[in-house]
Amino acid sequence: MDTTTALAVNDISELRAGFDITLRARRRSPKTIKSYLEAVDLFREFAVRAGMPTTVDRVNRDHIETFIADQLERWRPKTAQIRFGALQQFCKWCVEEGEITESPMRNMKPPSIPETLVPVVSDEDVKRLLSTCEGKRAASTPLSDAEKFTRQRDAAVLRLFVDCGLRLSEVVGMTEGDIDWTLETVMVTGKGARPRAVPFSARTAQAVDRYRRLRKHHPMARSSAFWLGPKGPLTTSGVAQLLRRRCDQAGIERLHPHQLRHTAAHHAAKSGLGDSDMMRVFGWRSRQMLNRYGASAADERARDAYKRLAPGDRF
Repeated sequence: MDTTTALAVNDISELRAGFDITLRARRRSPKTIKSYLEAVDLFREFAVRAGMPTTVDRVNRDHIETFIADQLERWRPKTAQIRFGALQQFCKWCVEEGEITESPMRNMKPPSIPETLVPVVSDEDVKRLLSTCEGKRAASTPLSDAEKFTRQRDAAVLRLFVDCGLRLSEVVGMTEGDIDWTLETVMVTGKGARPRAVPFSARTAQAVDRYRRLRKHHPMARSSAFWLGPKGPLTTSGVAQLLRRRCDQAGIERLHPHQLRHTAAHHAAKSGLGDSDMMRVFGWRSRQMLNRYGASAADERARDAYKRLAPGDRF
């Protein structure tokens, strides 16, 4: 058997395509696939520069640890951890496919990530944010149809973030058919292509309905996308820009959509929503998320709960 040919077939670059096919067959999201393949490519490029082997049967733990150490020097710990996980999946796939008998990452632990608390948005800032698209213009300077449309759309989007804690991709992916007006829920598709019905409040329903009625007059009203802009459906970038623009108008620090998701989780927990219900509403599979979301305001919730119980008052 020709050794050179065997090594070439077993090279990481040769196996990449098969790994890609399996990920798509398992219906991993495009974002996940891109992240996994990027990590595989980066590892191979690093291996070439460092003079390390690029065939999976010769890659060992030391090689991968050297790569992860390099990633930690260049990027944030979270990025290094994501690439660690991607390589772990690739090595696992190589074992499944019989390319290697044992993963070189067996018993390896991912790099630790220092806990960073996402700040919860204050009630005052939320009110100021919403006021930028819900306030009334003086009678002397009435709103144009385009301004009315934009204001109402932005109000509906912001209320869905604040009220329901939806992910950015979940908001962007909405269609009109996803809304159940009787149950007052919106069906969204979260991570892992898992659908869930998320309830919304009366004020959110009112904002979304007002936008829906204005949307009927939009030139692209027949689009399957629910959220529309002047040039067509809003993208994730468009919604993120919408939020930044409204923050600037409100005179508050710029927020990101995920910060509003943390804020919604904080208020849900503060209102007494149970752990199991929280997991269903927010689309979490791990109970660890219960501690992560709204963690920056956990002390406030603990104080409020303690005051409600008032244990000292029984004496």
